[in-house]
Amino acid sequence: MTQATRGAKAVALLLAVTLVASCGTLPRSGPNKREIYAGSVLNEGDAFIVAVNSRVTATTAVTPALGFSAAFRNAGPIGADTIRPGDTLGLIIYENVEDGLLTNTGASASLIDEVQVDSAGMIFIPYAGRIRAAGNTPEALRRIITTRLDEQTPDPQVVVRRLAGDGATVSVVGGAAAQGVYPIERPTRTLTAMIAAAGGIAVEPEVALVTVTRGHRVETAYLSDLYRDPSLDIALRDGDTIFIEEDTRAFTVLGATGTQNRLEFETEVISAIEALAQVGGLNPLMANPTGVFVFRNEPEPIAEAVLGRDDLQGAQRMVYVLDLTEVNGMFNARDFVIRDGDTVYVTEAPIVAWNRSVAAVFGSLGQFRQASAAVGVR
Repeated sequence: MTQATRGAKAVALLLAVTLVASCGTLPRSGPNKREIYAGSVLNEGDAFIVAVNSRVTATTAVTPALGFSAAFRNAGPIGADTIRPGDTLGLIIYENVEDGLLTNTGASASLIDEVQVDSAGMIFIPYAGRIRAAGNTPEALRRIITTRLDEQTPDPQVVVRRLAGDGATVSVVGGAAAQGVYPIERPTRTLTAMIAAAGGIAVEPEVALVTVTRGHRVETAYLSDLYRDPSLDIALRDGDTIFIEEDTRAFTVLGATGTQNRLEFETEVISAIEALAQVGGLNPLMANPTGVFVFRNEPEPIAEAVLGRDDLQGAQRMVYVLDLTEVNGMFNARDFVIRDGDTVYVTEAPIVAWNRSVAAVFGSLGQFRQASAAVGVR
């Protein structure tokens, strides 16, 4: 075989590998950098491709605006002794006569146990009539009853006790250890105290959300924030519903990573570095550290701030590019905040596509060397 023939065969083999590599039909985890950039608005595509820097990380660092409004935070605790409709009262009435109005013969006191405050806030006491109890403290009600009975029996002495009742209650549902309806009592007048009374939570504390429904208002805060900021530990009101649930935000990691998966948020805020770490980081045999992309539908105001424009309409498709090999690449990835619904995609290194193409033609690089040797290529 002549040198010219051997050279022609080597060229033919090289062309075959190049043809397979360029046809784009070989199995792979997703698009490469060139193909992603081809979808840019600059190339008449429909996505804005933006390199991540410190300005971009600051502009896009939007976290859920959770917390309680001033209306919730400024509401003072309910007086623990205030009587409300539905409460149960216990009364003891002492009379200074042997044959009193309410006492039995030979007894000096009469026990009126479990007097229910009706929906109108009233109670009925024999010889005293209907009396408004709701809105009064036990001491105030004691004075009212004493005044009423003083007209019927000399110098009556009255004791009023507010028993545990269902006058002011809240419902604790969802991820609580013991769901149920709980009375607002002196130890449980605030949100965290009521959650503790319900046995605490049955979900991960770092991603626990607490939603309070009060009338037509529905407001949510992270459980961890209630302990960091005491002002969020709001006072409860009759009829409140406390709903505890896990944070349902999630993101997807694809491409040349340790694994590919849809992941839920493990903390309130997750950075791009942390997102990659949750799937085992970059695949050292496949990943291109210059091609880490975050795909996101960005709200119009943020997209305009990132791009320095004011003519956009609606949410925009944005592709953020992280180059981990740059001087500040790791810092940018550490500071770039992942949001709900994001897709983090790591491209393959160019050599991976080449090796895959070679393997498709020859089975392996070893076979390629054997084929080269057979035609005398050195």
